[in-house]
Amino acid sequence: MSHEDTEAAAPIVEAPHLPELQLRDGNPPVIDTIEHLQEYAAALAAGTGPVALDAERASGYRYSMRAYLVQVRREGAGIALIDPVPLPDLSILDAAIGDTEWILHAATQDLACLAEVGMRPRRLFDTEVAGRILGRDRVSLAALVGSELGLTLHKGQGATDWSARPLTAAQLTYAALDVEALVELRNALHQELVAADRWNIAQQEFDHLLGFQPRDRGPDPWRRLSGMHKLTSPRQWAIARELWLQRDELAEQTDTAPGRLIPDSAIVAAVLAEPTSVRQLMEADGFHGRAAGKYRRQWWEAIERARDIPKSELPQRAPRSEGPPPPRSWADKDPAAAARLSVARAAVTSMSEDLSMAPELLLAPDLMRRLCWEPPTDASEAGVRRYLAAGGAREWQIDLCAPALVDALRAGLET
Repeated sequence: MSHEDTEAAAPIVEAPHLPELQLRDGNPPVIDTIEHLQEYAAALAAGTGPVALDAERASGYRYSMRAYLVQVRREGAGIALIDPVPLPDLSILDAAIGDTEWILHAATQDLACLAEVGMRPRRLFDTEVAGRILGRDRVSLAALVGSELGLTLHKGQGATDWSARPLTAAQLTYAALDVEALVELRNALHQELVAADRWNIAQQEFDHLLGFQPRDRGPDPWRRLSGMHKLTSPRQWAIARELWLQRDELAEQTDTAPGRLIPDSAIVAAVLAEPTSVRQLMEADGFHGRAAGKYRRQWWEAIERARDIPKSELPQRAPRSEGPPPPRSWADKDPAAAARLSVARAAVTSMSEDLSMAPELLLAPDLMRRLCWEPPTDASEAGVRRYLAAGGAREWQIDLCAPALVDALRAGLET
């Protein structure tokens, strides 16, 4: 039977219609004065149970990663939508919450921007992480609200410009719904974590998130330009670097997402076009927009600066990273390391299948590669445990993976 015949013969199963999540108290007003903020802080302090939080950024529109709306909900206090543009210091809310548990979904997306406005959790429950620990295939907020609470959470405003004022009624409803069911979702996931004997794992992951720091861009972020592989000479790299640096400077000055000035593809296209005039530069792909034209002089000056760089000062190939080389080259460079990695990967994959958890949740892939490429001098289980702890692994990960990793290191010795 052909694939088409199989599909034609398969019974049609309609997805169950789930009731739509609604705001219990309607759309709350936006808090944008210190007086109203103080009133809500008092209500928040008098409330009961954990506090649900969320934040909306404008990363597709702005250079900064600041919050443009903060949503808070607690039993007894209701939902507040707080505008941090006129209220950039929300430490009064932080004090009102104290050491009460925060509930966030995908906490790493919001912790940094909430810290900017003076809010830092002492205890945390991340519903996305909880879903991953429970082995859920889909862990978006909408998916978990559907699977755990049997409700439909309509999305659609997440990619809008949250820095624009006034915010629309649709945006405000979307924002409020993001915290409307977080407490109930947290409670449902907590029950399942306890039943699955994974609550201790979740607690360790949540505690680990309290120390989260955004990843540094590194010394040469321009090297990560999309399409950089098309540029092959030091002079081309220099031009790409100067254009990237100029774009980054303008983006920061104007608080505009860099790609809205000129996309990465425009930088690469300009380098490959080798323009001899501003006019030719502006004819390159990606330079036809209003934002690109506004800064035509700066783009051209960046190219001229790169062309004037002495040959001896041109950028060279990216220096080798501190970490191990790509695993595909291990068999040739170090067969023993390749054998260690093969055994380690197989063991972690097998455990992940038994637990219905993603392999990267059991152990960070980079940490596994580093261990297998350059094992510690002490390759005993105690030595491996110390190595994993120094690399940021949590106790539950170490308990689970250390014995298998010791076996992997021994496999390398037998190669």
